[in-house]
Amino acid sequence: MNNYETVFIVTPVLSEAQVAEVADKFQGVITENGGSIVNVENWGLRKLAYPIQKKSTGFYFLVEFTGEGSIINTLETQFRRDERIIRFLTFKQDKYAKEYADRRRAKLANKNTEE
Repeated sequence: MNNYETVFIVTPVLSEAQVAEVADKFQGVITENGGSIVNVENWGLRKLAYPIQKKSTGFYFLVEFTGEGSIINTLETQFRRDERIIRFLTFKQDKYAKEYADRRRAKLANKNTEE
């Protein structure tokens, strides 16, 4: 099993319920194809670095998951077919990226428990 991380941007013209539905859809694609979700972060509405499809903002999501390499082709095909996705990036984590992600999640968990 490999560790992967994907970030995708959802169009800003959707309601909060529709955005949540899009995020759930892609988490379902991962789990249906034998992957397991490690972490999901909703980064919310953010300004884009440059306009994409005449939009200057988008809803960002980060999904960390484990699975076989064949999941990536299926996932990225679904990203391309869904018109609600503006951009996406998926990459395989090496051991250093995985360690960093684990430390970052632990730091966020500590921060949330302190609040």
